Amino acid sequence: MFTGIVTDIGEIESLTPVAQGQLHRLRILCSYDQTTIADGASIACNGVCLTVVGSGTAGGRTWFDVDAAAETLGMTTARHWKAGTHLNLERALKIGDELGGHIVAGHADGIATIVKWDELPDMARFTLRTSRELARFIATKGSVTLDGVSLTVNTVAVADFSVLIIPHTLSVTTLGDWRAGSEVNLEVDLMARYAARLSEMK
Repeated sequence: MFTGIVTDIGEIESLTPVAQGQLHRLRILCSYDQTTIADGASIACNGVCLTVVGSGTAGGRTWFDVDAAAETLGMTTARHWKAGTHLNLERALKIGDELGGHIVAGHADGIATIVKWDELPDMARFTLRTSRELARFIATKGSVTLDGVSLTVNTVAVADFSVLIIPHTLSVTTLGDWRAGSEVNLEVDLMARYAARLSEMK
């Protein structure tokens, strides 16, 4: 589990297709202490929970390897990742850690597309569009995770919704690189999913 609070920005050093292209092995550079990264550990990469299969250091930087399987490549923006792509990183939540965002599974539900970016005094407002199927789980003042960042929904209109981003978030995540047309990973709030499921069973 995660909280949607980014703790580092990683960079893909290499991406190697394996298993006839159905699996991609990624090597990601980061600033984490390599001695704290165990094989089998979970690290959220742009909101996608991936399992560490190896780690080390080179050139004064830490690296770790993860595998992105066919389902991940099909459902998330991982299919567009390449060497040089920057990723929001978050280590798995530990008992006793501060819950600064909201409970995030790291299982992206789909993709949202940036429709508009408005620069406002002291912040930015992004308007995004997703499928109607996922939009029904998004509510004003509710939570969403976009590229691994926990955000509060500002407005909702059918399949469009907006979020407000403060300068600090823009500076410590990759959100400052978003542009109209950019695709981002979307995970809806788990509580919204459970509430919808309970409602359907009545």
